[in-house]
Amino acid sequence: MSYRREDYIKVNEILAERRRAAEADAERRREEIYRKLPEIRRIDLDLSRTAAKVIDVIGRGPDAVRLGMAKIEAENLALQTRRAELLAGAGYPADYTEPRYSCEKCRDTGFIGSEECVCRRRELVMAGYESSGIGALLGKQTFESFSFRYNGDSPRIRLAYEQLKSYAESFSGNRDRSFLLVGATGLGKTHLSTAVAGVVIGRGFDVLYETAQNAVAAFEEWQFHRKNGDEDPTARYFECDLLILDDLGCEQKNDFSFSCIYNLINTRINRGKPMIISTNLAPADLRRFYDKRITSRLLGEFSVLVFEGRDVRAEKVRALE
Repeated sequence: MSYRREDYIKVNEILAERRRAAEADAERRREEIYRKLPEIRRIDLDLSRTAAKVIDVIGRGPDAVRLGMAKIEAENLALQTRRAELLAGAGYPADYTEPRYSCEKCRDTGFIGSEECVCRRRELVMAGYESSGIGALLGKQTFESFSFRYNGDSPRIRLAYEQLKSYAESFSGNRDRSFLLVGATGLGKTHLSTAVAGVVIGRGFDVLYETAQNAVAAFEEWQFHRKNGDEDPTARYFECDLLILDDLGCEQKNDFSFSCIYNLINTRINRGKPMIISTNLAPADLRRFYDKRITSRLLGEFSVLVFEGRDVRAEKVRALE
């Protein structure tokens, strides 16, 4: 699995800041208690010397070590009991000076031993949502929220739904299939593409969702307006685990746009990196719009899913009238 490097960095910083905040707050509460109950400062100082006492005992014979360790344990227990009594007597819980981590399981480190904690996993998913380009839609356009009611339960749309849902749930990041979603506007192509993105991101993969227009604009900006030291904004189009390209055919008709689209599709095919491309153009229109280099890859290398039915957006508007 491979979220973006930037997402890992962001999540690690989030967890580190939580840990720092929890420990700083604990230090504030500890100083508060030391001012009110000076005896606790002395107890904590004695407890902090435990490691040195253990090291001193270890250098002795077996019987001395056993007796010495038992003595240290008894002394520490007595100190901890006295500490808890002092706090309780002043109206404080026994753990008042302990850090209050957001996740007590991993203490905001993100790991329990060598295992990744569920809290870190959750943050990575959220970072993946935000960096996908459709963070605001992911909670709304899911497989569960997709309705067949407005399109008359079209067999082709149901087939597309089932194939894309299975695809998302079994996505491996290793030469998965690519899909071309073909059909008029308002038939659910964007909804199902977003649903795929949500599931695949949730399973730990880097997904980028972009319109063809914006992708071409990014290539143009990089080609003609970049400055020394600028980071290539187009790199992720080639590197992400799954690229979802929406509204193919809405970009400008010119050689530069077609060259960008061809290079993007061809490079990802050669690298075994899947795409989901949606277009309002029928296959015949695609052949008229693009040259053979592009259409042969779209219609030959992609699994084509045809969306037919009534315009969902129009049906929803009519239902409100």
